[in-house]
Amino acid sequence: MYRQALRPLLFRLDAEDAHHLSLNMLEAASRLPLWPALVRGVTLPGTVQPQLTQTLWGRTFASPVGLAAGLDKNGVAVPAFGAMGFGFLEVGTVTPLPQPGNPRPRLFRLPSDGALINRMGFNNAGAEALRGRLAGGIRPVPVWVNIGKNKDTPNEEAAQDYLKCVRALHAVADGFVINVSSPNTPGLRALQEAAGLAALVRVVQEEVERLSGGEAGRVRGGRRAPPVLVKLAPDLHPADFEASVNAVQDAGADGLIISNTTLNRTGLTHGHAAEAGGLSGIPLALRSTALIRDAYRQTRGRLPIVGVGGIFTPAEAYAKIRAGASLIELYTGLIYEGPLLPARLNRTLAQYLQRDGFKTVAEAVGE
Repeated sequence: MYRQALRPLLFRLDAEDAHHLSLNMLEAASRLPLWPALVRGVTLPGTVQPQLTQTLWGRTFASPVGLAAGLDKNGVAVPAFGAMGFGFLEVGTVTPLPQPGNPRPRLFRLPSDGALINRMGFNNAGAEALRGRLAGGIRPVPVWVNIGKNKDTPNEEAAQDYLKCVRALHAVADGFVINVSSPNTPGLRALQEAAGLAALVRVVQEEVERLSGGEAGRVRGGRRAPPVLVKLAPDLHPADFEASVNAVQDAGADGLIISNTTLNRTGLTHGHAAEAGGLSGIPLALRSTALIRDAYRQTRGRLPIVGVGGIFTPAEAYAKIRAGASLIELYTGLIYEGPLLPARLNRTLAQYLQRDGFKTVAEAVGE
């Protein structure tokens, strides 16, 4: 129904206008007292099953399927997204201070390629606004916060921006994702260089530990310290990717997200292919899955990986899990396939696990 009726109407609108319209509707639905719970009652029965449940970082995830950062930057529709069958949500990217992002147009659909190109530029209302929303709202599933630096903050001062975000949001975040891999903030990807990345991860991790009462107080008042993950780009040279993964692991990060959007345009057919920005969707699927496999083998499965990039079908979701992803995230697939995609993935993933003789999704992680 979505693909035949609603998507054609939305795709007649400018891509960003359609995004704002959809998000406004979800925000309004989130404010209705019973609506998210009623929808969750429809999407979850028969889709989230015991074999999909796993525990990571001391937290229980009822489904491995999550929402990627970028769709709900300001956390305005957490109850509505949580009702769709997701096991967790990632909001942001958020920066310490509000910023408008890059000039429009900055979001483009490539239907013939099953892709999006965005050059949004970390447009968001700032860390304080996000804290207020998360503190006062219903959170049906864990909510991670993707954090970045403001555009006008030089790289040598970037760590302070990440720390400001942690301090503002520590009390309301179920996890932090260090974003050093967006192609739309000038100079940001330079922070992926191994030595600098290790230093950044260490100061963020230390601040999270401090705010959680130190290593001995990782559980305080029943609340565990939020895990810290790092999101990497798919465009790194293989040697640089290996060095960055080593740096992240050695610095004590709790996990990796692979991968962010790509600047590669190989094989695209749509007229928007030449637009500047990060490409997401089907063209990224094989590349991100290959990088997940590389990182899983490199870390010997000791560092949980979140796989993202081109997940439109249960088969692609399962491929990322088999490659080494403990969790997966959706962005572009949700735009093209609609709000029932998470429930469909949950239902079919459970069938795949049963078919292949796995009792839990954790057993299927890594070939």
